[in-house]
Amino acid sequence: MAASRLLLSIVCSTLVFSVYGLYSASDDVVELTPTNFHKEVIQSDSLWLVEFYAPWCGHCQRLTSDWKKAASALKGVVKIGAVDADKHQSLGGQYGVKGFPTIKIFSSNKNKPEDYQGGRTGEAIVDSALSALRSLVKDRLGGRSSGGYESGRRSGGGGSKKDVVELNDDNFDATVLNSEDIWLVEFFAPWCGHCKTLEPEWAAAATEVKEQTKGKVKLAAVDATVSQVLASRYGIRGFPTIKVFQKGESPVDYDGGRTKADIVARALDMFSENAPAPELREIINEDVVKKTCEEHQLCIVGVLPHILDTGAAGRNDYLAVMLKMADKYKKKMWGWLWTEAGAQLDLESSLGIGGFGYPAMAAVNARKMKFALLKGSFSEQGINEFLRELSFGRGSTAPVGGGAIPKINTIEAWDGKDGELPAEEDIDLSDVDLDDFDKDEL
Repeated sequence: MAASRLLLSIVCSTLVFSVYGLYSASDDVVELTPTNFHKEVIQSDSLWLVEFYAPWCGHCQRLTSDWKKAASALKGVVKIGAVDADKHQSLGGQYGVKGFPTIKIFSSNKNKPEDYQGGRTGEAIVDSALSALRSLVKDRLGGRSSGGYESGRRSGGGGSKKDVVELNDDNFDATVLNSEDIWLVEFFAPWCGHCKTLEPEWAAAATEVKEQTKGKVKLAAVDATVSQVLASRYGIRGFPTIKVFQKGESPVDYDGGRTKADIVARALDMFSENAPAPELREIINEDVVKKTCEEHQLCIVGVLPHILDTGAAGRNDYLAVMLKMADKYKKKMWGWLWTEAGAQLDLESSLGIGGFGYPAMAAVNARKMKFALLKGSFSEQGINEFLRELSFGRGSTAPVGGGAIPKINTIEAWDGKDGELPAEEDIDLSDVDLDDFDKDEL
């Protein structure tokens, strides 16, 4: 047991999250964020290779030296950038980043970057970059566009506007004011240059926001030169003007940036601020675990003492602590689960819990099959410190035992009552004649 604990400690110590990025201003690698990504990459005529990384990722750390060498060798020829996608999750999500490092090539069509398929050495990166550059030049020689957005809705462009709801004087009240959803509404004028610049960002953000909030936050547009009643009602005097509408509240001015990443991030913030606390679900079958852990970046698992050890009141106290923390961290959109000690022994074992130390808690990343254990007390303060460290990318992790979520037992859900000891079996001794036994045997 001591040896296994020592081994686990060694493993954990090698997986400590870093709070720092892997690149600095002195490198030739351009650090990209949601603030500068659109201007630096999307609006650029240059070819870009962009690495999406996480500071704690071992593969990312090993790539750093070669990525810097390639950036220096390609300086002035091809742009080499890096995004801390653990810190800027909205930007990583925008490009479908699900693992680290992910490298994307932004070439002729900046809206549809290609996945990098080359090697991870400095020489291989340079070769792949130059190959992509030759393809870009051939595209330009053949008269194909080198990037930029189609002008979209207001100039008859492509169909990327499908998730932007078109509003007017006739349908606005019924669609927006009577809705339970959050609405971000752009008031535009067809001749407005800033509106045309915003349009592709707005359209792309509408699709992603719809997917990530399951339609609970919607993006819409009003042609204020046509719907003049609406424009007058809401005091629209400049274009574009963006207003936020929520049922029962006065509309407010949108206070976020104007890139897709900015719009998505602000929309998700508003969604999480208004969302109810996550559901705390008991692990009663495999479907509960699969749905919760696969649909969320992290699932927080509490293993509570047996009901005979706490009674209903004690268990409800522990559940109340978990619910309070779920509400506090609801913006993270994590999943929350609990089980009784001994009910899911395979799961406990895979998370290094098992057999002692209840209540216990683990944070599981089902995509990477890694977990972190609560080392402090199972209290508001202890759990808050644990989750705060995870939020900042700190803390130690270990691989989930077996490399996969183990078998989950199907059990009856807790009925909310105190536990009962098994009834003792009555033994009828009325027919037994003790005199028949040899006294020596007694």
